[in-house]
Amino acid sequence: MPNTPATPSAITSVPAARHAEGVSNDEFRAAMSRLASGVVLVTAQEPPLDPDDPRAPAGEDAGMTATAFLSVSLDPPLVLVSLREGSRMDDLLDEQPLWAVSVLSESQRHIAGRFAMKGRLSDRLLFEDIPYVRGEYTGAPLVGGALATLECRTEQRVTAGDHTLVIGRVLTVRLPSAGGEPLMYFRGRYRQLG
Repeated sequence: MPNTPATPSAITSVPAARHAEGVSNDEFRAAMSRLASGVVLVTAQEPPLDPDDPRAPAGEDAGMTATAFLSVSLDPPLVLVSLREGSRMDDLLDEQPLWAVSVLSESQRHIAGRFAMKGRLSDRLLFEDIPYVRGEYTGAPLVGGALATLECRTEQRVTAGDHTLVIGRVLTVRLPSAGGEPLMYFRGRYRQLG
């Protein structure tokens, strides 16, 4: 039998992975990419290696770019950040209740990209040339030039699918930058407002 092209009915494609309700991962991801969100850097300091020894080295700083961050309550002041289950930050905030958030400005796109990399370098190197101060309550890095910084204490952790929703009580707020526009995330890319 000679080689003949397959008829259209004989060509099959592999269907996208679908959930029981009929929405594929790709469809859901595409829909959510059309929701613009602000970009923050979530930071925390690992607890000291030996809390009983004042000479023991302090734990390393950790940071993670997040776009799923929102205000939950005004009284008391609560915020929520969504962390991929089993990520370094999820594991750290399960152990360490104190953390901070820096709301990044459009000029801080390089910081967002640096802390969002997969297979990245150690966090110590990532913080190396970024100006920051330590939060007085959390000890976590607060990025210089951020539009706002918040120090938080975990109040509740909620498992939600493949993520952990961490709800934190806001302990301090600072507005270090009077000007500038927010860094936004839309359709899989960092964007500027307007």
